[in-house]
Amino acid sequence: MGNLSLSASRIRILLIFILTFFLLFTFRLIQIQGIQASEYRNKAANEMESTRAIPAARGEITDINGIDFARSVSAINIVVDQTLVTDAAQTANFAAPYLGMTVAQVQSAISGTKRYAMVAKSAKPAIWRNLSDAVDSYNAALTKENFDKRIVGFFAERNYIREYPSGSLISSLVGFVRQDGIGATGIESSLNSTISGTDGRYSYARGLGAEIPGSQNEIVAAKKGTTIRLTIDRDVQWVASKAIQEAVSNARAVSGTVIVMDPKTGHILAHATAPTFDPNNTKNVSPALMRNPSVQDVYEPGSTGKVMTLAAALEEKKITPETVLTVPYSIKRGGDTFHDHEHHAVQQLTTSGILAVSSNTGTIQIGEMLSNNSLHDYLTKFGIGISTGSGLPGESAGLFRPVSDWSGTTAPTVAFGQGYSVTAMQATSVFATIANDGVRVSPTVIAGTTDSSGKYTAAAGRTSERVVSAQTAQQLRIMMESVVSGQGTAPSAAIPGYRVAGKTGTAMRYNSACSCYSGYTASFIGFAPADAPKYVISVTIQDPKGAHYGGSLAGPVFKKVMTFVLQSEHVAPTGTQVMPVALTQSELLKKQRQSTVIQAKQASAKKP
Repeated sequence: MGNLSLSASRIRILLIFILTFFLLFTFRLIQIQGIQASEYRNKAANEMESTRAIPAARGEITDINGIDFARSVSAINIVVDQTLVTDAAQTANFAAPYLGMTVAQVQSAISGTKRYAMVAKSAKPAIWRNLSDAVDSYNAALTKENFDKRIVGFFAERNYIREYPSGSLISSLVGFVRQDGIGATGIESSLNSTISGTDGRYSYARGLGAEIPGSQNEIVAAKKGTTIRLTIDRDVQWVASKAIQEAVSNARAVSGTVIVMDPKTGHILAHATAPTFDPNNTKNVSPALMRNPSVQDVYEPGSTGKVMTLAAALEEKKITPETVLTVPYSIKRGGDTFHDHEHHAVQQLTTSGILAVSSNTGTIQIGEMLSNNSLHDYLTKFGIGISTGSGLPGESAGLFRPVSDWSGTTAPTVAFGQGYSVTAMQATSVFATIANDGVRVSPTVIAGTTDSSGKYTAAAGRTSERVVSAQTAQQLRIMMESVVSGQGTAPSAAIPGYRVAGKTGTAMRYNSACSCYSGYTASFIGFAPADAPKYVISVTIQDPKGAHYGGSLAGPVFKKVMTFVLQSEHVAPTGTQVMPVALTQSELLKKQRQSTVIQAKQASAKKP
């Protein structure tokens, strides 16, 4: 019995030892395969030579409704292990037709001692399938005696190519990517780090030096880049692009831009330029065409800048919309003579009339009611000489000299819109400020972003700053309605059923090639409905040949684009009537007499 008891005790000890061993083994197995699996995989992968990157797709760039302007499309890199190719000439002759390459090109790519050499970068998946199927069929048909004639060494890597479905529609804004997949211009460049994904990694087994199909093991998953949703509406963009292309072509101009903006949010609905380029094929495109002229090119605004001078004078209570001034054809200031664009006798015009006919000499006199510092400060508050904050790459702040650098002719020149330079985006923002009751909202083309998990995040609200009072802005809008009247400079911009306000610009154009003024910048910027503005549209045409006035060239483009925007956004026709403002002293006197007669009749009617 004693021996039996001793044996049972030994058995129990043995069982405990075995159980403990299995528990420790199980724990270690769980630790390796579960808790530390990723760590061990990465460690093993780092110690292996047979690992490759898994390219990540870039995020899309879309319009406000999610329609793609830029997207990544699957492609294949066809590579070769040159050490496996036994007969380069034979292999090249076989593969060239499937690759769409010459025999010489293929033979050069597969000849050598490199374990990794590129044969065809970013090929269509169908090309790889056709080559792979052909190689499999060829090799399968070989006899044992011809085993050394096998086609080997080719393998495929996943890749992506960038595609632009809308072609040249919005290329100056969206931009394009270089062959290495990095953004070169536009949004593709400025938001490259956001749009770019994060590459993954995989390991694989090699047989006879080649990647064995089915042996791939993902170590780190590729992460797609963030999608950018623009504020652009593709339909509005299409209409704007077509309109400016036709205008630039008809005027034989150097270039043109159209910007459509919501003045309350700062959102840009359209950003059209001409000429433009196809981002799908940039091989022979000049760098000049790849620029974004709306924020990179600067010009003297001319008469569109007069609205800031009048806004400042209204805000400072120096004038009212019907203040009468004596307006000659020419006026001498600082040793220079300034004149209006057309010869005329001395006129008695109201400030509204000065704006309507775009008188330089009248605007100079209004500017002289302000000190140089005050005029400079108001233009600065409107955004002159300051970046708009749009975030677009290469944006210029324009040129605006400090008052300390002004000469005797600077103030009168600045008053009527020359002597400083702006971008088309800055000029649009000035009018958006007037449309938005005197509050300047920084423009933007970014509506929001969508991350790799599909979560959409709206962009933060735009910064804003009050420039002039709501009363000043409202007065100025009424004055600007006269510009599109039959007596103004842009009746071509009028839209039946809607109240429209705006201003023409015909400025002498500075030519850096000769360091002189040569040609003109023709423009029209306006908004509608004038009594409650919904949208602002700027049209700028650079160096037109022949006719060069903003009213006749840019006005019709504004009308075409604004009509479409109002209709597509279901903006009802204006329900209020235009409030007529006297443009001349005679009209003012007539208006005052009529008012006196009406008041007398009303008083007489009240008597018992």
